[in-house]
This record gives sequence, structure tokens and C-alpha cells, in this order.
Amino acid sequence: MVSLETPICDFDQPAIDFSLPGVDGKIWALDDCCGENGLLVMFICNHCPYVKAILDRLVRDTDALKQQGVNTVAIMSNDPADYPEDSFDNMKQLAQQLAFSFPYLLDETQQTAQAYGAVCTPDFFGYNKDLQLQYRGRLDASRKEAAAADARRDLFEAMIEVAKTGRGPQQQIPSMGCSIKWRAA
Repeated sequence: MVSLETPICDFDQPAIDFSLPGVDGKIWALDDCCGENGLLVMFICNHCPYVKAILDRLVRDTDALKQQGVNTVAIMSNDPADYPEDSFDNMKQLAQQLAFSFPYLLDETQQTAQAYGAVCTPDFFGYNKDLQLQYRGRLDASRKEAAAADARRDLFEAMIEVAKTGRGPQQQIPSMGCSIKWRAA
């Protein structure tokens, strides 16, 4: 397992459209996912210990953001041939078990992750209502273990700022996680 950090936020970079199957049986595009005040696009998977450490907080914060007009979409881009825990069936089970209130999509070709420049799981891309990038940082201080219960909610606070002002914070701490498991060329 290779641990990586996300690059700094490329402010105002436009969100990239996609058409991906969801665990709910629908095909989802970027426009289907947007909220009135923004969109959080996150690259996650089932097997990564960094993702597992934050899943409960992720569900909590995405539910709270939805109340602020910021929707969320999760995309799984790992190669499930090498990581069976990330299979589509296991994605369905995880989404149901944790009652995801957001679409969980499979990027089988890995083209969406490549287009976004995703590097790890979790990798968060926070967009304003005009779908301009405003946040590329961490959820909170969690790493492979959950942070303290009173840890600052970096992503949540940043996306509230984006929802209210259209701009994200200038200071952002990169997310850290397992490298995306790319298919062999």
C-alpha cells in the first residue's frame, strides 16, 4: 500500500462531467449530482484503511452538507480485479449498510479519476454552485485511525464557507490516503 497526499487546490478549475453507473442501478452524470450551493466529488473505496477510518464521519458530514444545499457523489476507481473488496457488489453492500445519502458510482475505466487528477482514497474535490473547484483537502485530522471526536471538521467547515460565499479557504491541509489502484497498462 502506497500512501499519498493530494495536491494543493487549483481554485476555479471546472468540474468534469462523467456518466457512471451507481449502486442504485442508475447512470449518473455531473448535472444529476449538483446541489444548489455546491457539490462534493469524492474518490473513495471499500478496502482502504484511510477511508474505513472516516466512513462514519463522512456519512455524518455529507448528510449535514446536504441540508446546506451541498450535494455529494462518491466515485470508486480502483481496479476490483486486484482488490475484490472494491467490487460493485461490495460497493452496494457498503452503501446500504451505512445508508449512503449520496450516489456511489463505479469508474470502471478509471477515466473519471484520471480526468479529475485523483491520486488517493479519500480524495475530495469541493465545488461551488458554479462548479468551480474551491476545496482539495482532508476531511479532518484522521489518518488510518479516526481522529479525536472533537477534531476540527476541515472539509465540512470549508464546504459551509463555499456554500455561503462561493469561495473556499485559502489554507487547506491535503488529504492523505492509499494510492488509487490503477490497472496495469
